[in-house]
Amino acid sequence: MNDAENSGRASTPGPPFAVEAFAVAPTASDGVVLEAEAAWPEGATAAVVLSHPHPLYGGDMWNPLVDHLFRALPASGIATLRYNFRGTGSSGGSHDDGKAEQLDAAAAFDAAVGLAQERSSTAAAAPVVSAGWSFGGDVSLATTHDGLSAWIGIAAPLRIVDPASMGAAADPRPKLLLVPQHDQFRSPAEAAEITESWTNTQRAVISGGDHFLMGHARAVGEMIGEFVGGL
Repeated sequence: MNDAENSGRASTPGPPFAVEAFAVAPTASDGVVLEAEAAWPEGATAAVVLSHPHPLYGGDMWNPLVDHLFRALPASGIATLRYNFRGTGSSGGSHDDGKAEQLDAAAAFDAAVGLAQERSSTAAAAPVVSAGWSFGGDVSLATTHDGLSAWIGIAAPLRIVDPASMGAAADPRPKLLLVPQHDQFRSPAEAAEITESWTNTQRAVISGGDHFLMGHARAVGEMIGEFVGGL
């Protein structure tokens, strides 16, 4: 699988607005320290943890779609946290084909839940939602966490991790699967068949999009915002 649509930090222009970000250093349960950053607008109504595409094919936390969501969601009042899987960027450890990366996702969820509690101005902390793209979609759907309110899979191939073993599948909390109309790795019909038995799961087709979602970042952000706003 080639996620090289997500080439490099330097070539990512990002949306035409700024966002204040601060460093976060989640630590996985096996001791691996991860590179991460968060953007947390005052009075955030929710927080979204962004998991990036396949690190062996150019995926990292600065990929264009991830970068767009990291900036656009805070502009609409939704906090974001993005991180690099082990062996990517300045994160420690080495790539593990989606297995140990589930520890990374759990650590990122821990960090976001902690920030939501620290920064809440009310008794109830903002809900924390996982949103993973491609490789990050499979890994995050496989990772359960008591502090999550929901999962979003963006063009999740449903093959890097066996869908039958994904923790989100039978979990009663809400799921949203965003499937590009022309995804090269998993068609909308295939995704619907594979996840037919999943509990509390919505599926939405990204019209005209393929797996790499070039030109569809705004639509993805709007779909995420609508879903998160309905929790």
